[in-house]
Amino acid sequence: MATTSTNINIRVDSDIKTKAQDVFSSMGLDMTTAINIFLRQSIRKNGIPFMLVAELPRKTPKFGCMKDKIWEADDYDWFEPKEDFKEYM
Repeated sequence: MATTSTNINIRVDSDIKTKAQDVFSSMGLDMTTAINIFLRQSIRKNGIPFMLVAELPRKTPKFGCMKDKIWEADDYDWFEPKEDFKEYM
């Protein structure tokens, strides 16, 4: 059974396109193959093939030496004093 192909034209921010091409290229894929994978997975899952979530709450870096590695939500309530946690670091 011969397959037919069709074109899809989409508008994408040029920076997003370049960054996506870099990601796909690092995996040995071109844009067409990556989009085909997305479309096939969408059909297979009968929806978007990954979880869509709202933006995460703003977080603040904590604990000096682990800066940018451990994050705490600004409104997080600690059950133990932070000093106890720092001793484990």
